[in-house]
Amino acid sequence: MTGELASVPALEMRGITKRYPGVVANDHIDLDVRRGEIHALLGENGAGKTTLMNILYGLARPNEGEILLDGKTVQIADPSDAISRGISMVHQHFMLVPVLSVAENVVLGAETMARGPFLDRREASKRIAALAAQFGFELDPDARVGSLSVGQQQRVEILKALYRDAQILVLDEPTAVLTPQETDEIFVLLRRLADDGRSIIFISHKLYEVLAIADRITVIRRGRVIGDRKPGETTEAELAELMVGREVELTVDRGASHVGGPMLHVEGLRVTDERKHEIVPGVSLDIRAGEILGIAGVAGNGQDELIEALIGLRKPSGGKVSLDGRDITGCSPRDMNRAGVGYVPGDRHRFGLILSFPVYDNLILTSYYREPYSHGPLRDGAAVAESADAQVARFDIRVPSSNVATSTLSGGNQQKVIVAREFERPLKLLILDQPTRGLDVGSIEFIHKQIIAKRDAGTAVLLVSAELDEVMEISDRIAVIYRGRIVAELDGRTADKSAVGLLMATGGEANPAEEATA
Repeated sequence: MTGELASVPALEMRGITKRYPGVVANDHIDLDVRRGEIHALLGENGAGKTTLMNILYGLARPNEGEILLDGKTVQIADPSDAISRGISMVHQHFMLVPVLSVAENVVLGAETMARGPFLDRREASKRIAALAAQFGFELDPDARVGSLSVGQQQRVEILKALYRDAQILVLDEPTAVLTPQETDEIFVLLRRLADDGRSIIFISHKLYEVLAIADRITVIRRGRVIGDRKPGETTEAELAELMVGREVELTVDRGASHVGGPMLHVEGLRVTDERKHEIVPGVSLDIRAGEILGIAGVAGNGQDELIEALIGLRKPSGGKVSLDGRDITGCSPRDMNRAGVGYVPGDRHRFGLILSFPVYDNLILTSYYREPYSHGPLRDGAAVAESADAQVARFDIRVPSSNVATSTLSGGNQQKVIVAREFERPLKLLILDQPTRGLDVGSIEFIHKQIIAKRDAGTAVLLVSAELDEVMEISDRIAVIYRGRIVAELDGRTADKSAVGLLMATGGEANPAEEATA
């Protein structure tokens, strides 16, 4: 690399402007990323980060501005064009085929052909093995992706990008579902990639991680660059204030819980999946009124099936569930709703909202058939509108009007719609599945305060989150789930993060190497 080339940024985005009807998503944004640099991009939900990266990756076209690679202006037509220019993007939700092997996923779309239509598996495996060795991956090319841990699947996604010779790698919330140990391993890998001369754009809402891994930080607010910082010259509090435009409580004071009597009692609950495999082989737990029980676990350890059985979306194959002394095993979701159970689903788009419906309809999805919204077969439009306006104001849903389509809201405001709908009424039990996934610090602060307020009102709260920090910050008790079983229960105020992470990863099973030396 010549000295002249080394001084030119690997990527420059100059004056990028993107307008949509009624909104300017990017307003003359300037961003440059150097070779061998990990550059963090911060901003609230709806700040314009995703739009900017979609423009870089060829998923959107800017109205103004230019993109330069190695000092030369380029026009990026589509994602395949971006990949051919050495730009790759690893999305928060992995783009992998579970039934295919690691090697098959890595080469998918970039196959090396031997003869005619036949894949040259030997050459592909050879190149994958070389890349894995170079960057310290520990992956079996023949392993089925569906059998891998979340952290290993993250490595497969990065390996896919390296196989295509990515020089600029965009990582969107790369640690969202990883344990602390897996996060540390990914950080080591990212530093190796940067040392190899590759440029990394790191998007995350975890400010302490940004400060630990980034070389530079750019903050975007409402479509504009607010500032650039170096990690050693800033703090989490300053970054949060830059993102949101006000002071933010990074850790909400959960206060003391005032625990009442038993509210939810689960005894020997067994749940099978669609293939009749037993995913939850007998869970027992109790939650009392006025406390938050957090479930900590790596994704895929039975949390989804457990929640679906508790909320009535999946029939348990055995066991018993009681709410306030009443047997509710196998009740329907509507019966659960009537019994005083609120539910915030993990996938807001698939299970929480009807995106094409206006905000006011989504705010009454679980109560549209009841007074004051309905009188027999007749809908009371005035009552719906009045309630929607009150909830928009109370829950700080940033929307010009409650009659706009919910699809037009940012992720954080869509989540607030669900929270408003479920939190507005008196509840005996509140089940929260990933309540702040992908949200910015301001939205997280708001939702955590609402959760604690609900607990203080006497509601029993079950919190399931892949964010270990979230579980530890607001839970009164923590239950660790591993392979469908509760393997430990800990005090939420005294639990050690590393110990909980280890339990999540191993279930408390002893390390064979340690046993051998004992």
